[in-house]
Amino acid sequence: MAGSPYASALGRLKPEFSQFLGRDAYASLVAAKEPNELAKLLETTPYTVDIARARATLTGATMVEVAINRTFVRRNRHAYEAAPFAGRAIVAAYLGRWDIQNIEMILSAKVLGRTITETEDHLVSSREIPAGLYAGVMTLDDFRIVLGQPTVEATVAHLVKHGYGGTILPLLEAFERTHDIFPVLQALDRQYYRSVLEAARFFQGDEWVVRAFVQSEIDVRNTMLLLKGKAAELGVEAVLARWLDGGTLTSAQAPDLYAARGVPELAERLATRFPSITEGNAEHANGESLSGYEVAIQRDRALTELKRMRTYPLSLAVIFAYLLMAELERADLRRIVFGRLYGFSPERLTPLLISPRL
Repeated sequence: MAGSPYASALGRLKPEFSQFLGRDAYASLVAAKEPNELAKLLETTPYTVDIARARATLTGATMVEVAINRTFVRRNRHAYEAAPFAGRAIVAAYLGRWDIQNIEMILSAKVLGRTITETEDHLVSSREIPAGLYAGVMTLDDFRIVLGQPTVEATVAHLVKHGYGGTILPLLEAFERTHDIFPVLQALDRQYYRSVLEAARFFQGDEWVVRAFVQSEIDVRNTMLLLKGKAAELGVEAVLARWLDGGTLTSAQAPDLYAARGVPELAERLATRFPSITEGNAEHANGESLSGYEVAIQRDRALTELKRMRTYPLSLAVIFAYLLMAELERADLRRIVFGRLYGFSPERLTPLLISPRL
């Protein structure tokens, strides 16, 4: 194993794991009363450079979110550059998720009539570098051009030249009739997961760890689909129409699970896959929120995947463990920013964080 092509990746990324925020840092951040106080606390962390740059032109929650996104993109780039040639295509395919997220955000913003400036601030990008640059085909200027299109139809037409036409164009006529953007967003997600699973084919022997990692994310999405469908009292056919293939939880298993009499009973049935899921019952009972379930599921998934990936340090696993930690930290920081904006108390917000409990 001394000659593993991943020895260099391990050497480059191992010191970086200590740069992720610790429990004490989260305790201070959750207690911050407003975005500027939160920014001051982040200035003593690896976010300091991007906080300073964002503060030059932005203020408040937007300034903090832009800084969080820029640090996140730099970490993605660092992971991509650490990957040896043999694994770089898989990492690139995975990082294409941020191009997809940006496209979905733009399309949704068009439907809702949001402005260019309002939407651009929330793109996952680092100054002039979008998160998916090393994986996708779109630059930040490309995203700005897409944002500038006057209608959803014009936006879709522009996306055709970036390779998304085959996915979106067949659905455009239905959108023009219904103005329902969800089928388009779902088609983009399906294309993304197919491409990542295809990239993680077995040719070296360690790609199975990445396949399991991606499949577990699909399982999380489908589990939340079941819970949301049950909460909305949708029929099982409507849920299955939105199902994402590729995970270990299959559509054939869904009807039996979905026969539960309500959300709490459905959670009990899903506990064999996500042992902590029933922790969300209390949150749901208080306000019928599903956030407690989502956090418990994400935490169970993170614990399982990190434990598995740490068992294979001289492989693609070290890169994906780093990427997962970066994603979880970004998600937790965004929960803090918007949770405090919406008046969540530290006691209400702390249980919704994942990273401090890993």
